[in-house]
Amino acid sequence: MSPPPARSDDGIQDLAVLLRDLRAERQAGIYRFARIDHVDAIDLDRLVCLMHEPEGLSIVARESELPAGARAAEPPCCWITLQVHSSLAAVGLTAAVASALAQANIACNVVAGTCHDHLFVPVNQADAAMAVLKALQNRSDDYGTTP
Repeated sequence: MSPPPARSDDGIQDLAVLLRDLRAERQAGIYRFARIDHVDAIDLDRLVCLMHEPEGLSIVARESELPAGARAAEPPCCWITLQVHSSLAAVGLTAAVASALAQANIACNVVAGTCHDHLFVPVNQADAAMAVLKALQNRSDDYGTTP
């Protein structure tokens, strides 16, 4: 049996459409970035993501599911998913979101998935971040459409 044909990225590229349809959704729980030495003894299903870096393995997991020995970084975060199917080739979404949050003095770590972008912001600024994202969505017409 041969593998299924590869799908082309059919996500949205138009920045105005991406912002108009942004629909920020906060995930339940508190999440932490952490470093681990190896993945041998952890349940990968409990991780939100894993990144190989020169300094070691970085992970994001629900705070209550951090593997033993994980060295958690500050701050504890909330996870916000942008419920719009963004193309990996889209230009400007991350910049628009990060700029809006930066203007509100809210730190933001962005993780891009194949279909959605995911934001990790300090848990004590989660409500403010959601308000900023809603305001950004409401101003989507300011970004025009790409030709």
